[in-house]
Amino acid sequence: MHPALATFLLSMLPLAELRVAIPLAMANFDLATWQIFIVAVVGSFIPAVLILYFLEPISQWLSQWKVWDKFFKWLFYNTRKRFDQKYALWGRLALMMFVAIPLPGTGVWTGSLAAWLFNLGKKQSLIYIALGAILSGGIVTLITLGVLTIFKFYL
Repeated sequence: MHPALATFLLSMLPLAELRVAIPLAMANFDLATWQIFIVAVVGSFIPAVLILYFLEPISQWLSQWKVWDKFFKWLFYNTRKRFDQKYALWGRLALMMFVAIPLPGTGVWTGSLAAWLFNLGKKQSLIYIALGAILSGGIVTLITLGVLTIFKFYL
């Protein structure tokens, strides 16, 4: 498999995203840093489009059944109750920063799910999620460059 394609696909995975794709690609593939950054950011952004545009029809279709309908009502109620005030205070900037923080439980997948749950609007959410992914990619790239430099120095 071509290194750029491997980086692209790895960055699309829910738990991996940029946090895993960029360091692995920089340590193992003979690609320029800018290529790795662009491929990983674009790859991590693809799930946001899929989640924001296709999760609603899927959830509506599943809601035909009582079990799923109950689950979605519970999920929407509890999630909105916990996060409504935080979102009102920080707005879409909170969504961008949430996606940008390269820690477990944050990122494009979780940010897209939150945007969908809160009905934030697809186009606006995609803009802020993309900005968050770019920031996250930059953070991970800089950290990885630093770590790789340290290892090369000591080896």
